Amino acid sequence: MKKLALATLALLLTAGFTLPTTTDAQVLNRPAPIAIPVTGAGSGSTFTGTFQLQRFVNNQGQLAATGLLTGVVTSATGATTSVVRTIALPAAVGNATCDILHLDLGPLSLDLLGLNVDLSRVILDITAESGAGNLLGNLLCAVTNLLNNPSGLTRLLNSILAAL
Repeated sequence: MKKLALATLALLLTAGFTLPTTTDAQVLNRPAPIAIPVTGAGSGSTFTGTFQLQRFVNNQGQLAATGLLTGVVTSATGATTSVVRTIALPAAVGNATCDILHLDLGPLSLDLLGLNVDLSRVILDITAESGAGNLLGNLLCAVTNLLNNPSGLTRLLNSILAAL
């Protein structure tokens, strides 16, 4: 049974996880971690623990969240194994649409030299949809998402984490 628990643990920890590469200077400048509850099940075992988000990194051109995964794997027989491991998880900022403009005008009444104009409330929402063949949508989404490249977004998110 211990081998089954260890095999399950190894499967849970290696599926999609990579070890981050950090320098000593990066480790010293880490903000306080944010704890995110994590649960999962597979091969008759369950995992319950937390992921402590420590920072965002640029991992080969992709945004990734790195932190410490801690918790307990419980096998079908009730045997438990503790887990403590530093991992990097892919992170994404995604929506195929970008908000361009939200305009909310209240009611309007005008008297133009004897011509009365009454306008009810008007709400105007303009969104851009990116994707193949959407030239204007792609352009406007690119302009509104200038900070979404991995390096710029990494710096921005780490600044926010440091402020927390």
